[in-house]
Amino acid sequence: MTIARLLAFALVLCGAPAAARWPNGARAAVALTYDDALTSQLDIAAPALDRAGLKGTFFLSTVKREHVDRWRTLARQGHELANHSMFHPCPVGTYPEDPRYTSEAYTPAQMVREIERQEVLLTAIDGRQKHGFASPCTVNAVNGQDYLAPLTTAGIVSYARSMTDLPAARSSVIADPMRIAGRGFKETVTGAELIAYAQEAMRDGGTAVYVFHGVGGDYLQTSAKAHEELLAWLRAHKEIWVAPLGEIVAWSQRHPDP
Repeated sequence: MTIARLLAFALVLCGAPAAARWPNGARAAVALTYDDALTSQLDIAAPALDRAGLKGTFFLSTVKREHVDRWRTLARQGHELANHSMFHPCPVGTYPEDPRYTSEAYTPAQMVREIERQEVLLTAIDGRQKHGFASPCTVNAVNGQDYLAPLTTAGIVSYARSMTDLPAARSSVIADPMRIAGRGFKETVTGAELIAYAQEAMRDGGTAVYVFHGVGGDYLQTSAKAHEELLAWLRAHKEIWVAPLGEIVAWSQRHPDP
């Protein structure tokens, strides 16, 4: 065995970082995504992203009239707005909800139609004709029936972030844009724990898709401190490509794994 091969073998055994595969030689891709169009995202998360020079993806549902212009401004600043349905239907018992807007009250066709109506609203806000989508409550089904298949056939969204709590720091680019996994976190999550997820992606040369709700407020919240610590770490590590999820999906489609 040559010295070069011995060195290569030793690097593998020692867990050497994956080779660059992303834009500008980056070793991993990170998407910072935020669900439910929450006020704390406008007041705390988005300003923190701007200070760090990073862009996020905001999945909007139940948009408040008084916030429309603020979301439009975020889009103009380079953040991505995306589709989270109009009424955010979740399974009965997830939280108190009008029974008309629980997932048990929907058919797949109704869900696809609602997503299409939300696309109209999003286009009115940011001018883009097509957006990404994230499943409400991370559930891909309504009344026990999967709706991602008919949503894919309809072609009205560009991708779907459909599940959380899966090992989304993958060793590959995003292979199926309609079955993207993200990772949610407990309210007690620390900055170090958030950073560890990006480090997983860097080791594997893969993708880390963060799923946030409230940031320093609202519900399912991540503390502003932990969020800031993550952003500072990402800003300091140029070998990680931080981009809106839609950009990462588009890159993956243009540069599939061999």
